[in-house]
Amino acid sequence: MTMADLLDAHLLIVDDDERIRGLLKKFLSRHGYWVTTARDAAHARRLLEGLEFDLIVLDVMMPGEDGLSLTRSLRETLQTPILLLTAKGESADRISGLEAGADDYLAKPFEPKELVLRINSILRRVPKPEIEKDVPKTLQLGAIRYDMQRGEMWQGAVLIRLTSTESLLMKIFSAQPHMAVSRYKLVEELGRDNGQAQERAVDVQITRLRRKIENDPKQPRYLQTVRGSGYMLSPD
Repeated sequence: MTMADLLDAHLLIVDDDERIRGLLKKFLSRHGYWVTTARDAAHARRLLEGLEFDLIVLDVMMPGEDGLSLTRSLRETLQTPILLLTAKGESADRISGLEAGADDYLAKPFEPKELVLRINSILRRVPKPEIEKDVPKTLQLGAIRYDMQRGEMWQGAVLIRLTSTESLLMKIFSAQPHMAVSRYKLVEELGRDNGQAQERAVDVQITRLRRKIENDPKQPRYLQTVRGSGYMLSPD
């Protein structure tokens, strides 16, 4: 997305704390976003039935259906990027959130400016529509077909839904098939801070992507681990 696109983005803030909802809406609106808020998962679901959002900011700890459960449920049908707000120090929640389908997380308490930076980083990773060419360039991964121009993955006539992070990973790997990409490079390309925790987060994203392209994710044929080097896409 361009800077103009980022500023026009429609955000959904889901948090049971009315004060936090109000503060975030005021701060993010002041930065040019269009902001809608929801008080819980049920409220968020009703809004999502009638509105489209560019990104969802979702608190993990909520009464009733929590943020992790809502993330897992939304990922069954929705590709909208999700940023989780987690309790400080709860690393298990963060990993669980990524496994559930979240694109990133931010620990509470946080600086509002950092939230804006995280939101912008995620929105920039959302794949841009490609201009269709006469002969689309594709990669074959067994029964899976990946259209590099469109950034789409198909199994026969069925479109496989990819999150924004999974789409970006496929773009990175498909640009250099049969070549290893280091975990450090993937962290950098995904716009994350360096560190072991972020490399672990990349591993989680790789595991999720393998579930969508491999017959046996535990013994990957197409998205391989290259010991000491990182990961490599090996299409047919």
